[in-house]
Amino acid sequence: MGKNEGIKPVAQNKKAYHEYFVLEKLEAGIELFGTEVKSIRQGKINLKDAWCSVKEGEMFVHGMHISPYEQGNIFNRDPMRVKRLLLHKKEIRQLYAKTKQDGLTIIPLSVYFKNGRAKLEIGLCKGKKLYDKREVAAKKEAQRNIERSVRLK
Repeated sequence: MGKNEGIKPVAQNKKAYHEYFVLEKLEAGIELFGTEVKSIRQGKINLKDAWCSVKEGEMFVHGMHISPYEQGNIFNRDPMRVKRLLLHKKEIRQLYAKTKQDGLTIIPLSVYFKNGRAKLEIGLCKGKKLYDKREVAAKKEAQRNIERSVRLK
């Protein structure tokens, strides 16, 4: 049993679940520098407007903001730097084909540490229409009302 065993969640992209239907989830490693890893460990990361793209057989994440590490000096990187994702070539090809054929998009869902290594959970997503969002909100509201009525009894 190592000291870094298990999964430690760092950040979630709650907006993604509101804006998209998540059809498929996948785990990917992230190519990071030392000060970026330290900043992520402190929880200074934002996935709100992040998205992924495939270019020349490699997958990249855009719009993921990692705040500069306070104790870092010249080693700090640009917070909005495009970061490469570590996936197998076969996985990248399959995701790229689905995005081109079906009009889907790849969105980062969460960042966590697994056995001491930073991982990014990405999702193959389909955009929601406004009426889909309203329907989900109505279901949540109905569930809340049911729970409140049960608690009051």
